[in-house]
Amino acid sequence: MKRLLATIRWDIQLQYRQGFYFVSAFVAVVLIILLKQLPPLDWAMVWPVIILENLVVNAFYFNAGLVLLEKGEGTLEAMIVTPLRTREYLISKVVSLGALSLFETLLVVVAVTGAGFNWLLLVVGIMLLIAFYALYGFVVVARYDSISDFILPSVAWTIWFSLPVLYFLGFWTHWLFFLHPLQAPLVLIKGAFERIPASHLLYGIGYSALWVGIAYIFSQRAFRQFIVTRQGLMRSPR
Repeated sequence: MKRLLATIRWDIQLQYRQGFYFVSAFVAVVLIILLKQLPPLDWAMVWPVIILENLVVNAFYFNAGLVLLEKGEGTLEAMIVTPLRTREYLISKVVSLGALSLFETLLVVVAVTGAGFNWLLLVVGIMLLIAFYALYGFVVVARYDSISDFILPSVAWTIWFSLPVLYFLGFWTHWLFFLHPLQAPLVLIKGAFERIPASHLLYGIGYSALWVGIAYIFSQRAFRQFIVTRQGLMRSPR
């Protein structure tokens, strides 16, 4: 536990030094200003879309940036010979990025629509979404050594992540969307602003937990393959 807490503290300090907190503050202010200009909306359908797209940056790209930075500085390679366990490293990323993203999201929601929502469902939905984004983001970025190698393929991943937007904006509401890994936490976020059936609540928690577990398993495998043994790394030709 001491190692985990020390790692979380280190990650928070690293994120602060890299300007993540300033970026989040700037984004929060811009979002609040823009959203307050909009006419009355069905926020139960709009908030999942806004939160999903915002967390692409806060969880996926922020985590990718941290991993590439640590690779460039040799931190990850050095970590292999320390007592720090892989699970502690991964959990630290989820917790530290989760705290930053959760605070920013709650600030924006309260500032725009007030505090009259189900706080528990919103917090749980956001944290499950962040956990999946951060863990799966590690799976994707671990195979790259530089941002130039990573940035173009990452566009395909963010498009895939954004597919539930079609459902919540009403463009395509096919049941197949409920198989998408990010649909479940978004259903919980929607439930924070309007009543949802108990079956949707169970689906949101259970299916989200399933995919977070899958992402956790694959992130550990990615750490062993791309960090420990350094097999299959993708590099630009020199």
